[in-house]
Amino acid sequence: MPPEFPVGPFVPEPHATAARRAELIAQLAALPAELRATVNGLTDEQLDTKYKNWTLRQIVHHVADSHINSYVRFRWALTEERPTIKAYFEAEWVQLPDARTGPVELSLALLDALHARWVVLLEALTDADFARTYFHPQSGKTVSLTEALSNYAWHGRHHTGQIAWLRAARGW
Repeated sequence: MPPEFPVGPFVPEPHATAARRAELIAQLAALPAELRATVNGLTDEQLDTKYKNWTLRQIVHHVADSHINSYVRFRWALTEERPTIKAYFEAEWVQLPDARTGPVELSLALLDALHARWVVLLEALTDADFARTYFHPQSGKTVSLTEALSNYAWHGRHHTGQIAWLRAARGW
């Protein structure tokens, strides 16, 4: 049975130091290449193999969808006072045709550009910027950008870890 959290569960870091934030930003910068390397050489049949409820293909597309939403949330929090972000139904998004059957290269290329731009933004933020917040209507929580950064750095590792676990388990 595949583990729920192959890289460990998410541990929020709402008060990460500047040095720790730099490490998290580096993880976000590295994610597109790491995810690409993790799916490199997989056949369509392998990409359509499930890890729990989603196929590897759906996981790759989910990472792109999720990180696009996060990037927009950062921008809202930096330009509005505690905005209420738009939640989305990820389980339904991965059922859309592009996520079920689309080439993973599309989302990998999107992540390359998205993360390059996101990292430029993140590296320019001040301590006060990272203390800015948004309100998440599904969780009912106010989230600081520091905590959001820690979440999405983990999120990338989490899903890359799922794919790596399945590859290792199947000997791919």
